[in-house]
Amino acid sequence: MDRVKLIQQRLLTAQSRQKSYMDRCVHDVSLSIGERLLLKVSPTKGVMGFRRKRKLSLRFIGLFEVLEKYGEVAYKLDFSPRLSVVHPVFQVSRLKRYWHDDFHVIQLNLIALDQNLSFEEELVAILDRQTRLRSKHIDLVKVH
Repeated sequence: MDRVKLIQQRLLTAQSRQKSYMDRCVHDVSLSIGERLLLKVSPTKGVMGFRRKRKLSLRFIGLFEVLEKYGEVAYKLDFSPRLSVVHPVFQVSRLKRYWHDDFHVIQLNLIALDQNLSFEEELVAILDRQTRLRSKHIDLVKVH
């Protein structure tokens, strides 16, 4: 019985620790109808780059208005006709509240999204190229 109580106590301690970690990350988000939001998108580059994070790729697009609220965490967004292939209802984890800043404006017509909210990165121009030497030649390329 002593071992069972010890195991139960350690399980409660572990659960409490995990709950405190989760409480730091999760916060209640309530959005109002008519509010402007950014939508999180996933960059893809062929098969190898699927779901891989890239440093300079876009994370959020648009400025979309909230039309309706579905349940506690789902919202319907007002999409342009160009995005009619994408389902307009999203969970709050895919949305980000927008605070106006001119630097944040992203031209939506430059990005072609498919129905699972992913896009392919395209090379526009190579702006600069350098070669670094350590044990071998390493090319550093600045891409637009």
